[in-house]
Amino acid sequence: MNRITRTLPIVLLLIAAGCAEMPKLGGAPAEKPPPPAAPQITEDILRDRAREQLATGVKLYESGEYDSASRSLVGALEHGLLAKQDQARARKLLAFIHCVLGREAGCRDEFRRAFEIYPDFALTSAEDGHPIWGPVYRSVRTQLVTEREAAQGRRSTSLLPVAKAEQMLQDGLVKYDSGDYDSSLRILEGALKEGLKDKADQVRAMKFVAFSQCLKDRYAMCRAAFVKIYDVNPDFDLTPAEAGHPSWTRTFAAAKAQAKKVLAERAAKDAKEKAAKDKAAAPPTASVPKKN
Repeated sequence: MNRITRTLPIVLLLIAAGCAEMPKLGGAPAEKPPPPAAPQITEDILRDRAREQLATGVKLYESGEYDSASRSLVGALEHGLLAKQDQARARKLLAFIHCVLGREAGCRDEFRRAFEIYPDFALTSAEDGHPIWGPVYRSVRTQLVTEREAAQGRRSTSLLPVAKAEQMLQDGLVKYDSGDYDSSLRILEGALKEGLKDKADQVRAMKFVAFSQCLKDRYAMCRAAFVKIYDVNPDFDLTPAEAGHPSWTRTFAAAKAQAKKVLAERAAKDAKEKAAKDKAAAPPTASVPKKN
């Protein structure tokens, strides 16, 4: 067998393979199938993911896996689709984690964000009384209340010299924020004696006097301080965040009820006295002579 005879089968195989790759004569070239459609990620899907991550973060926190819990909670917040109350809950747990791990700055920041996102944010009585994060939470809350009142014009922010009483009020609040309640009491009571001109400042000073007394476990004096506020502002009430504080919740409720009762009795007495004066001042009715 010569060389040509030996190579002929190989050549024929190559030609056949090439023909198989060519499109059939008279037919259109074969079309490639379309790529699969990319899945559409909707807002509802992202919201559900955020809720799932929040639920996972809560479970991990409760089991003490703080690093994993932090990642899940931050991931839930990053979607930006949680309800405000759920965002505040996630921030609260992140604050707890920071405080437990000794990171007070991070703890304060998360509590502040929770308040800013959800103004009605508040810890439960059990959470508020926690020795690690309770003091941090109360400090942040007091600072925010002070800032909000200042923004509402209850406190002068001008560059004019501050009167002595008003300066004492500010100094007393600084002492309160630092936890020096005895000094705060002394300075705030001094501001009231010095004579705060604005009624809102008077109420503010008396409110923090009451807070300080309750925090020192002097509940009778705390109650008396709360009652005095209603002589200046009969419509006074605490903010939702302040009202839930375990140190004065019951004391304030009792003081409010007592003050409202006194105000009602005073109003009834004034109305009775006014009616008596009006009756005495009314001209006598002329008598009509009887006919015989």
